[in-house]
Order: sequence, then structure tokens, then C-alpha cells
Amino acid sequence: MAEAALIIGAGDDTGSAIARAFAAEGYVACVVRRPRHGDKLDTLASTIEANGHKARAYGIDARDEEAMVALIEEIESDVGPIAVAVFNIGANVRFSITETTARVFRKVWEMACFGGFLMGREVARHMVKRQAGTIIFTGATASVRGGPGFAAFASAKAALRSLAQTMARELGPQNIHVAHVVIDGAIDSNFIREHYPDVDEKRAHDAILSPDAIASNYVMLHRQHRSAWTHELDLRPWTEKW
Repeated sequence: MAEAALIIGAGDDTGSAIARAFAAEGYVACVVRRPRHGDKLDTLASTIEANGHKARAYGIDARDEEAMVALIEEIESDVGPIAVAVFNIGANVRFSITETTARVFRKVWEMACFGGFLMGREVARHMVKRQAGTIIFTGATASVRGGPGFAAFASAKAALRSLAQTMARELGPQNIHVAHVVIDGAIDSNFIREHYPDVDEKRAHDAILSPDAIASNYVMLHRQHRSAWTHELDLRPWTEKW
């Protein structure tokens, strides 16, 4: 039975690139997005398979505990053992503190942190039995530094970072590699391309994060020898101020 790579938040850019990268490594890419993105998920899975690799698509809300429990069990029983799990949900929204509603704050936390907890807990239950596996959480600049207008996003991402640290300390001795990746800078994504006119120039000078380059680092983290594991990895363009 083939091993699986689970990607929660297999979006149009970074998540898709991560899925393609692990599929190219021989894993069955199990890609997950909310049900309303089912068409895009199917397209991603079809593209991966057209390139000679394997993929499965699942339209699931990562905030739904019952759905997440069932998802992990289904993959483990029908696809294969989950060798690597990536939590890549963004939830980047911007509101001033006085305009941030309780609903927005709670929803962002559920998407960016609670969903990560559910994924981490469920895959860890299987990885602990095997004493092997990799769990990677996608963070952001906001994981380590809050900014104006990002009360909900920064709070959730900082919480996800603490979750990753806690899991790394608990699961590392059981041969499970837990890593947190700080994406510090703009990603060459649909959103950026639609809102910023200088993307082509930035891309030409490698001044914007490439989704494929990000994905290659995720594969590297999974392949690291356990005598020299990285827990937190910062990724930013060479031109980024930090």
C-alpha cells in the first residue's frame, strides 16, 4: 500500500505546489479544501494524475471535528499510512481592532489554529503507533509579529506556532518530525497577481516567493535526517526587509 501525503488547504498556489511536489516524490497526494472548492480540487487531482502521479481529492471543512476524524481514518484505511501531513490554511483577513467582530475573530481562529489542532491530533494518533512521520504547519510573518489590522490573523497564527512547538516537544522523542514554516513575504499567488501590478517584475528578479520553491523546502523538511531536524524554518525572498 502506498504512503500518503495529506495537504489540508490545497489552494490554488502554495497548497497545490506542495501537493504536486509530494506526489512527484511517490506519495499519494490527498488534497483537502472546503466543499465549495470541489471543482478546483478535482482539477488539481486530475492534473497530478495526468503527470503520472497519484492523488485523491476531499471536499471537507477542516474545522469540522467529525469530518476530520473520518477523513484521517478513511485515508489510513483506503489509501495508505500518512507519512507527511501539511496544514496550509491561510485565513488572512484584515480589519481594524474596532471593526473586528467576535464572529470574524472566532472564524479566523478556527480556520488557522483549531483546524491545525484537529489535523495534528488525528495524524499523530497513527504516527505514534508507527513511530514515524512528519507534520508541517504553514505560518506567516504574523506568527511571530503582530501588525495593525491583523488582530484575528496574528492571534490565530501565533497560537498555531505554539501548537507546533508543543507538538514538536511531545512527538519528537517518538520519531515524529514537527516543523513550522514562517512564510515572510508576498507569494506569487492569484491574490497578489490581481492586486499588485509589479508582480512580473518581482518574479523576474526572484523578489517574490515562488510556490514551487516553497514546496521544495517542505519536501526537504520531510527528508531531513533526524539527527539534524529543523523545527522552524523562515522563507523569504532575498530582497525582503526583516
